[in-house]
Amino acid sequence: MNEGNKKLQENFDDLMENEDFEQLLAEYEKEDRGSVVQGVIVAIKNDEAYVDIGEKSEGILPINELQNDKEELIFKEGDKLEVAIIGYRGGKPLVSHKKALRKQKVLEFIQNYNEDDEKVIEVKIIGKNKGGFVVVDDNAVEFFLPKSQYSSKDSNTLNKSLKVKIIKVDKDTQSIVVSRKKIVDDERKKRKDLINNVLQSDETINGTIKKITSYGMFVDVGGVDGLVHYSEISYKGHVNPSALYKEGDEVAVKAIKYDKDKKHLSLSIKAAMPDPWNEIKDGLEVGDTIKVIVSNIEPYGAFVDLGNDIEGFLHISEISWDKNIKHPKEYISKNQELEVEVIEINPSQKRLRVSLKNLLLKPFDEFIKKHKVGDVVKGKITSLTVFGAFVKIDGVEGLLHNEDSSWDRNVKCKELFKIGDEIEVKIIKIDTENQKISLSLRELTQSPVQNYIKDHKIGEIVKAKIKDKKDFGIFVELEPGVDALIHKEDISVKELEELKLEDEIEAAIAFVDEKKNKIRLSVKNLNKIKEREVLNEINNNDKVTLGDIIKEQLS
Repeated sequence: MNEGNKKLQENFDDLMENEDFEQLLAEYEKEDRGSVVQGVIVAIKNDEAYVDIGEKSEGILPINELQNDKEELIFKEGDKLEVAIIGYRGGKPLVSHKKALRKQKVLEFIQNYNEDDEKVIEVKIIGKNKGGFVVVDDNAVEFFLPKSQYSSKDSNTLNKSLKVKIIKVDKDTQSIVVSRKKIVDDERKKRKDLINNVLQSDETINGTIKKITSYGMFVDVGGVDGLVHYSEISYKGHVNPSALYKEGDEVAVKAIKYDKDKKHLSLSIKAAMPDPWNEIKDGLEVGDTIKVIVSNIEPYGAFVDLGNDIEGFLHISEISWDKNIKHPKEYISKNQELEVEVIEINPSQKRLRVSLKNLLLKPFDEFIKKHKVGDVVKGKITSLTVFGAFVKIDGVEGLLHNEDSSWDRNVKCKELFKIGDEIEVKIIKIDTENQKISLSLRELTQSPVQNYIKDHKIGEIVKAKIKDKKDFGIFVELEPGVDALIHKEDISVKELEELKLEDEIEAAIAFVDEKKNKIRLSVKNLNKIKEREVLNEINNNDKVTLGDIIKEQLS
């Protein structure tokens, strides 16, 4: 036995281990019985033709084997043709012209077959028997594929195309046995060897991108597909693969992991490149100013590209001194070049944070250069809260508290304004330490107390109506919009207990704070004033009587 036949026989023995191959082949030969003989068409009746093959009975041949695609007869009675005996019916032989042609092709294939040739053959399943499948190649050469060599659970086999390898050629029976399993096993071994080589090697491998997905790319490295997860594409972190590559591109990769259970090979592009963080860890410090390009903008901030596969993060709070910035796009745009300051760098954690606002003038510093307490300025309402409104003036926000929005203590900013309204206010306080500005709207107008005090003075006796009673005293209304307080120390306990809401009370003006719009009354002061008036009247009456008496005595 030559080396080629010996090698073929060894492969066959390995594949056929624990299998009764002779029985399988017998099943195949049972349907392929009889050699090819030459016969003569003696009669054509209905859908059958009768062929003289030198036996006692004429062979029966289906008429469709004598027709072309248009169902036209291409043979006639008396014509000679090759047929193969494929079975018997009622003692008469059944013959096939097509089978004879295929057997002739098998014979020609065997005669020209080179045992050293292990090429892969493309075939199609055209039949099935107990032992396996009948398959043919593009040249109509027929092969036998045992079930054990099919290596597939697919039950829908007819007309299915597949790749096979020859594992046995039998010249005596003129049959060829093929195997799909051998190809699968060879590919599996090749894949295993290739993966082992890739994992054991620290070298960079060139691969071709076969498919791009949202989570990464599948790259072919020498016949094996591996996944480059999007976190392994760039040192910038998670990137969109389709924004950087397209299918068919060649990339340099390194194998980083293989999951034997899932049979997944993990590859990395960034592992095949020098780590740029090692290049900058000694050359970049907090406080350095660098130029960057805005690569991506999110609602919470922006990612900026340093140009060497390193990406920094610019948080929304570091874009502007404006505390009410709603979205980074209000101030920056994609692909815009910026100068920023490094505020954090951590090469071990691959983290770099930068600030844009640190390189900008502070609006508060500019504000206090131009404005002072007492200035009247225009601003725009930026937000409304339960305690007041924030007003933006020259890039800085000041607080207009509810109590400073109106002389009416019950009025709230939410009732007076809406966001975007432009108003005129007065600066009443600038806190440089905490960078806070207090504003007032009511100080632009006369307070009700200021108007009231024009016609009244301290010590004057006035009448008022009880509006509310508290532990510390009572609130009274002098006139619409003008309230006053009578503290409990300014009225006797008895009088305080006897008073009820809507009662009218008389008191004296004891104190006035025009800026805070406050008036304090005193019942006790009223009593003192009345006592003084009585005393004065008595004294005046006494002086008259005594003078008169003296005058009378001297006259």
